[in-house]
Amino acid sequence: MQKITEESAFRRQVAQVGLTVAVFKATWCKDCHFMEPFIADVEAAYADRLTMVEVDRDEMPDLCDELNILGIPSFIAFRNGQELVRFVSKLRKTREEIEQFLDRAVAVSNALPAAQ
Repeated sequence: MQKITEESAFRRQVAQVGLTVAVFKATWCKDCHFMEPFIADVEAAYADRLTMVEVDRDEMPDLCDELNILGIPSFIAFRNGQELVRFVSKLRKTREEIEQFLDRAVAVSNALPAAQ
């Protein structure tokens, strides 16, 4: 998963025509580390439908405040610079919950008209 460390890079990525899912994490977050054994496989399984990027909450606090990221890990799906859906809480996320969220993000993105 590509790690984004600059706000300008984040804004360019989420402005893409394709679906981008930003995963907000922190190095000290035990629940974020819980995902490590399976998140690469999840990312690979959805690679044909979306791009996943990682944002460290502590490295980009202003952006996280703007997006109202209060709990981590958190997931937000974007397309064309617009937020589509989010999976935000302070609770640990299982692989099944993450995949359900990604399925929902893909469905919402597919239901929207194509970019002009």
